[in-house]
Amino acid sequence: MERLSGLDASFLYLETPAQLLHVCGVIVLDPSTMPEGYSYRAFRDELERRVRDVPEFTRKVRKVPMGIDHPIWVQDKHFDIDRHVHRLALPSPGGYEELVELTAHLAGLPLDRSRPLWEMWVIEGYGDHVVVFSKMHHATVDGVSGANLISHLCSLEPDAPPMEAAAPQPTGHEPGQAELFGRGVLSFVTRPLNAVRLVAPSAQMVARTVGRARAGTAMAAPLTAPRTSFNGTITSHRVIALADMALEDIRKIKNATGTTVNDVVLTVAGGALRSYLQDRDELPSHSLLATVPVSVREKSTREGGANNVSALFTKLGTDIEDALERLREMAELNRNAKDHHAAISADSLQDWAEFAAPRTFGLAVRAYAGLRLPERHPVVHNLVISNVPGPQVPLYFMGAKIEGLYPLGPVFHGAGLNVTVMSNDGKVNVGVIACRESMPDAEDLVRRFPAELSALAAAVVAEEEAAQEPPTPIKRSRKKASAGR
Repeated sequence: MERLSGLDASFLYLETPAQLLHVCGVIVLDPSTMPEGYSYRAFRDELERRVRDVPEFTRKVRKVPMGIDHPIWVQDKHFDIDRHVHRLALPSPGGYEELVELTAHLAGLPLDRSRPLWEMWVIEGYGDHVVVFSKMHHATVDGVSGANLISHLCSLEPDAPPMEAAAPQPTGHEPGQAELFGRGVLSFVTRPLNAVRLVAPSAQMVARTVGRARAGTAMAAPLTAPRTSFNGTITSHRVIALADMALEDIRKIKNATGTTVNDVVLTVAGGALRSYLQDRDELPSHSLLATVPVSVREKSTREGGANNVSALFTKLGTDIEDALERLREMAELNRNAKDHHAAISADSLQDWAEFAAPRTFGLAVRAYAGLRLPERHPVVHNLVISNVPGPQVPLYFMGAKIEGLYPLGPVFHGAGLNVTVMSNDGKVNVGVIACRESMPDAEDLVRRFPAELSALAAAVVAEEEAAQEPPTPIKRSRKKASAGR
C-alpha cells in the first residue's frame, strides 16, 4: 500500500470527460530488427513479462472512505495484460494522416480507473513499421518518470534484456475500510498544523518574488498572456501532429550563440507560433506566455510520489520578428526565470497540493468549464511546452528499434495546446496535441518547427560570416597643396 501524494492525487481530482489528464506517446518501431521477426502474440507476451513486476503497471487506485484523504495504490490482484494492450490496424492507405487521426481519437478516451492507469495500442499497417501508442495517467508519471519508465522496458540491443530489469515487488498489506478511514482521519486532523508550517516560507517566497519583479529579474507573471483562439474551454476531441528536427543543428546554434538547447527549442517554438498566428491574422501585439514544467526530482526532499515537478512561466518572443533577436531575448528571460525558480522551494507545489480536496476540486473544475470561465477572465497562460531529455543512443522496444518517440502531454481548460519535444538518438521529436475545436490544423503549426530551425541556423551563419569579413577601408581625400608651394 502506498498513499498518493497530494500532487499525484490532484491529477485525478482535476480530470473531467473533457480535461483528460493522461500522458501519451507515439512510438514508431522498426520490427525488422526483432530476432524472431514480428508477431503480435510474441510482442504482447514479452511486454507482459517485462511489466508484470513493475509497480507502475500493476497497481490501481483505491479511494479512502468518504474521500477524507488522498487515495492509495494497491496491487491489482486480477491484473490482465489484455485489458491494457490492444491491437489495431490502420485503415488504407495506412499513412501519416491515418496514424495521427487514429492516435488523436485514442487520446480522447478516458482510462478505466478500476484498473491500473495505463494502456498501449499496438498499431499495425504503418508501412513497414509498427506503432505503439501509450497512455499513462499523470497520477502515475510525470514527463521525466514517464520517459524513464518506457526506457526501462527497452534494451540496448535487439536480443538483450531490458536495461533495468525490475525486481519482483511484494504485494504488501492491503488495509480494510476501517483502517483506511482511521488513517484518513489522522491525516485530516493534522492538516491545519501542516498548513501553519507552510505559511511563513510561502510569505517569504512572495516577498522575494515582489522584489524580483521590481528589479526586473522575475519570471513572467501568469494572467498576463494575450488571448488566442486556443485559449478557451476545451472538449474531449483531440488532434495530434508530429515532426522531427536534427539535434546537431540545435547544438550548433547553441554553441555559436552561447545559449542552451532549451533556449533554442523555445525560440523555435516562438517562431513557429508567430508565423502560424500571423498567417491567420491572429498575432497578438504582446508575446505569448508558456508554462514550462521543470523536474525537481534531484532537489526534492520528499520521498515517494510519481510527480516531482514544478513550473515556470516564460514569454516566447512571438512579438519579435528577427529570429536571432528572439533567441537572445529568450536566453535572458530563461536565465531570470531559472534564477527565480531556483529561489523557490522545490517542494512548495507538492506541499500545498497536500491540501487538495477531491470533491472541491472536482466541483470547481466542472463549474469552471460549465460556466465557460476561461473566456471570461484574463488568460493565465497560452500553452504548455515541455522539453524532455531522451535517449542519446539507439534503443530497442521488445527487440524493435525505436525510430521515433513523440511525447504528448495533457491540455487544459484555458490552454488547449501542448507542445512536447524529446531528444532521441540524434533527433528531436516534436509532439503537438490540441483540442480539435481550438486548433483543428495542428499540422500547420508543427511543420513550421523544422522551417524555423533552418531559418535560425541560417541567421546564425550569416551573422558569423558578417563578423569575419574585414572592415571596408575608408578612403581619405588628399589635401591640396598650398598655393605658395
